[in-house]
Amino acid sequence: MLSESWATLWEELAESQPDHVAVVVGDTHIKWSELNHRSSRLAGALTSAGVGEGDKVGQLLYNCPEYLESAFAAFKVRSANEPMSPIVRSGNDSLLLYTGGTTGLPKGVVWSHASLFGALAFTGYASMGITLPVSANEVASVAKELNVSGRSPVNMTAPPLMHGTAMFLAFSTFVLGGTVVLLGGRKFDAAELLRLVQREKVTQVSIVGDAFARPIVQELERAEAAGTPYDISSLGRIVSTGATLSAEMKRALMQRANQAVVLDMIGASEGGPFAVSMTMPGQDPGATARFTATPLTALFDETTWEKIPFGSDRSGVLAASGPMPDGYFNDAQKTANTFRTIDGVRYTIPGDYAKIDTDGTVHLLGRGSVCINTGGEKVYPEEVEVAARSHAQILDCIAVGVADERFGEIVALVVSRTDMSSLGATDVIEHVKSQIAVYKAPREVVFVDQVYRSPSGKADYRWAKEIVLTARGQ
Repeated sequence: MLSESWATLWEELAESQPDHVAVVVGDTHIKWSELNHRSSRLAGALTSAGVGEGDKVGQLLYNCPEYLESAFAAFKVRSANEPMSPIVRSGNDSLLLYTGGTTGLPKGVVWSHASLFGALAFTGYASMGITLPVSANEVASVAKELNVSGRSPVNMTAPPLMHGTAMFLAFSTFVLGGTVVLLGGRKFDAAELLRLVQREKVTQVSIVGDAFARPIVQELERAEAAGTPYDISSLGRIVSTGATLSAEMKRALMQRANQAVVLDMIGASEGGPFAVSMTMPGQDPGATARFTATPLTALFDETTWEKIPFGSDRSGVLAASGPMPDGYFNDAQKTANTFRTIDGVRYTIPGDYAKIDTDGTVHLLGRGSVCINTGGEKVYPEEVEVAARSHAQILDCIAVGVADERFGEIVALVVSRTDMSSLGATDVIEHVKSQIAVYKAPREVVFVDQVYRSPSGKADYRWAKEIVLTARGQ
């Protein structure tokens, strides 16, 4: 495993390709030499201010060049040089990534640089058939070779850098000699994204499920109807993780980016991927929320921690071995609950439930922390949401459990509709019943102008529950 920090990796990249564009933010282009120099000066300033090993450096920023520069600077900090000179640093350095997950309660995930590099190899080197480099010098050599041969990616990360998906994919793009393209606006703008894809000849777009895919498709349709379609022929890959990417949206995207591979992954700030869904050009994406287990995937009973065999038709919690975080910052109990050693193997188990067929097909059920218990039956919100969003007049929705005297809890659905839709609550309920088991269908539906999601595209279940309770007059 690589033994150096990300700062050392990036310094090698800056040395090997100083004039290559590392980052595009809106209309701003930043070369590696500039990124390294500005980060080195900031690293020196941080050191002069007394920041040193063991201190925590936080970021509260919109997408901007300074986001990556300050991360780079924090990784660099060691001595009082101004600007800080390149030095060898340990891969045991830590990245502290805060995640709210589906609960909205922040947890600090502690990744060693070496483990994070190993985890990102799946979406980087492995996908390109490249042997994993074992030193910073080798990383820089591979990056330069890919860049010279025209194989390095130009990656547009649609979610903000505060989302682990965006930051991690930016990291993996850098070590492949590529360029990271970011939106410059403070709100997601599908038109801005598509303009950048066209202008920068973006080869990969990274999104978070339908929350990003749907407005992208709507903007593509609008431009086509106006006779000014976007040229997105450069796209070779569309990657989604963190929320459901429906089969409907996959088809719509692939219809226009017809040479692109769509890679849908179940991942988390705590590690993974736990399962993947890869749709090749010309293939039909099939059913929504159907994935394939990786060689590192396992399924466990949440009570006995017995491994559940694939094909048993039993649901359990998804787990993955391999490179993973050290744990949660200053929280030994949560660390023990999520990062478990079972039969001598360490697994990361954030709490996603699934069933896995004999052939490795993963049927994702959803996060256990928001599971709804209605009349003794477990209902996973994501399954209800996927069923509801398959209706053409439903833009977005979030399913939550609310108190009920008879059933303990019932399923309630907060829904936003397309313009001019006359869809009623009964229509929504009957549609969901036609897709999944009747007892999983919502018993209450609340319509809103827009379903609120976090800036990273994740569902806010606490917000949705408050909406339902307010509608009830509670």
